[in-house]
Amino acid sequence: MPANAQDILEQTFGYPAFRDEQAQIIDCAIQGQDTVVLMPTGGGKSICYQIPALVREGMGIVVSPLIALMQDQVSALQQLGIKAAFLNSSLNEAQKRDVAQQMQAGELEILYIAPERLAMQGSLDWLMQFKISMIAIDEAHCVSQWGHDFRQDYLSLNRLKTAFPDVPRMALTATATARSKQDIIHNLELNDPKIFISSFDRPNIHYSVASKQEANQQLEQFLTRHENASGIVYCLSRKKVDATAIWLKDRGHKALPYHAGLDKETRSVNQARFLREDAIIMVATVAFGMGIDKPDVRFVAHMDLPSSMEAYYQETGRAGRDGEPAEAWMVYGLQDVVQRSQMVDRSTADEQHKRSERSKLEALLGWCETTGCRRQGLLNYFGETLDEPCGNCDTCQNPPKTWDATEASRKLLSCVYRTEQRFGAIHIIDVLQGKDTAKVRQHGHDKISTYGIGNELIQAQWRSVVRQLIVQGYIFSDAEQFGALRLTESSQSLLKGELEILLREDVNDTKPTRESRSKIRINREDMPLWNALRACRKTLADEHGIAPYMVFHDTTLLEILEEEPMSDDEFLSISGVGEAKLEKFGAAFMEVLEENL
Repeated sequence: MPANAQDILEQTFGYPAFRDEQAQIIDCAIQGQDTVVLMPTGGGKSICYQIPALVREGMGIVVSPLIALMQDQVSALQQLGIKAAFLNSSLNEAQKRDVAQQMQAGELEILYIAPERLAMQGSLDWLMQFKISMIAIDEAHCVSQWGHDFRQDYLSLNRLKTAFPDVPRMALTATATARSKQDIIHNLELNDPKIFISSFDRPNIHYSVASKQEANQQLEQFLTRHENASGIVYCLSRKKVDATAIWLKDRGHKALPYHAGLDKETRSVNQARFLREDAIIMVATVAFGMGIDKPDVRFVAHMDLPSSMEAYYQETGRAGRDGEPAEAWMVYGLQDVVQRSQMVDRSTADEQHKRSERSKLEALLGWCETTGCRRQGLLNYFGETLDEPCGNCDTCQNPPKTWDATEASRKLLSCVYRTEQRFGAIHIIDVLQGKDTAKVRQHGHDKISTYGIGNELIQAQWRSVVRQLIVQGYIFSDAEQFGALRLTESSQSLLKGELEILLREDVNDTKPTRESRSKIRINREDMPLWNALRACRKTLADEHGIAPYMVFHDTTLLEILEEEPMSDDEFLSISGVGEAKLEKFGAAFMEVLEENL
C-alpha cells in the first residue's frame, strides 16, 4: 500500500490531483484533528475519509445510515483493491462471522457500519479491542432534529468520543443549514473541529419548475429530451408511485417502482436493475436515493412538492454526479401545498418543530415562485452568494412574467416593522387587509398606520409576496421566534424607496437550451467505438457482478475514447484508472481499441 495520500490518490484511485479542499481535509484527518465537511453530492466526500483511513495506522470506521450506501461503496473500494467490508442487518450470521474474522486477522482497512449497530453498547465494546485509524460519520445532518432527515440512532454517536478519545472523527454532509451545522458539532461532541464548507453549486444541473396542469403529459414531454437516459421520478405517495410507473411502462419506458410498501426482495431487485442497467427510470418516494452512488443519473423529476429546500437539494443532487449535464425538473400545484401543510400539522412533533417545518416549506414555495436566477436563490438559502445569474435554469433562459411589487413590498415590510418584527405572515397579512381579529385587537394593531392598507391583494397574493421576499433575502422567518418575520439589512433600501422590485406573476414550463440537455455528446464517426467500449464495460460488469460505472464512469470512458491508450502507462494516465482497475480491466479495453481503430 502506498505510504502517503498523494500516492494513494494516484496509484489506487487513479486521479492525478485532489479537488478543491480535499487535500486540506485529508491532511487535518491524518494529523488527528476532528473535522466537519459540508460538500455537495458528487463533490468527492468519500475520498476525504477513505484516504486518511488508509494512511493512518489501523482500520477506518465509516458510519453510514443506509444499506445501499454501504454495499455500493464497499463494492467500489474492493474493485480498487482496498480491503473493505460492511456490517448491517442484510448479513446473515455466517457473513457476520466472516467479517469478524477478517477484523481479528487485521485484514480489513475500512469497515462500514450502521448507526443503530453502534448504538448497542456490546458492538462498541467489541470495536474498542481494535486499532482504529479514524471514524467518518456520513450523512451527519441526521444528528440534527432541525435537519430534514433526523434519525434517533445518530444521537448515540457522541459515545464515540469516549470510546475512541484519540481517534479523529470526521462528520460529513451534503446539506446543512447553519443551525444543523452547530447541532452536528454539539451533538457529536467534536473536539474543536476544523470546518470545511465547499460551494453548494452544481453548475452542471439545469433547474426548472412548472405549474402542475396535466402532470403525466408534462412528464412525458419532459422525458422526450432524455431518451435512453437513467433518471429518478419522485412522487409523494406510494399509490402515485405505482400508478406513474405503470403509466410510463405503458408508454414504452423502462420504469420501476420503489417505496416502503413493496416487499424487500422487489425493492432489492429494482434497485439492482437501476444501478446496473442503462435507461432505467426509477419512480419512487423519498425512501429511495440516499447513498445511491450512480454517477450517470441524467435527470431527477419531482411530480410533487418536496418538503424543504434541504430535501430538494439532496434529492436533485443525485443527478449528474459525474459532472456531465443533468436536469432537475419539478411540477407543483396548490394541492401539493395543501398536502405538505397538512402533513406538518398532523405530525406528532412539538409546535416549535412544526413552525420550523412550515418556515422551510414557505422558503421552498418562495423559491418556486422566484423571478430571479434559481441557482442564486438556492445557494442563498445555504448562505452562499453567486454574483451573476447562472444562465442554466428556466428563469434565466425564459424570464417569467412579473409585476411591479415595489409598493406592495414596502407596505409589507413597513407592517413587519410597525408590529415590532414579532409576528408571523398570517397575522401581518391580517393587519394589512384590515381584518378584525382578536389577535389584531389584543395587540392594538388596528390602530397602527399599516392597518388596512393592503386590500388591493388577496391573501394568496400576499402570501406569495412574503415567500418571494424571503427567498430574495429582504425578510426571513425566524423559527426560534415562532416564525416571526424579521427584516434584513437589504430591506432598508426597499423601504426607503431606493430600488424597485418585480415579483413573479405565474410559473410556466420551459425547456432547457440545447447545450444543457442531459446527454454526453459523441461525434457520429466515434459512435461505433463508443458503443463497443460501453459493451465491453457492460460485459466486464456482469462478469464481476457489479454496476457498469464501478468498472469506469462515463467520463473515464469518454477519455479512453478520446485518448486511445494502447499501453499500461498510457492507460494509467486516464483519470479514474488506478493500478487495480488497470490489472482487472485494462487489457479488455485496449483489445477493443485495437479492434476498432
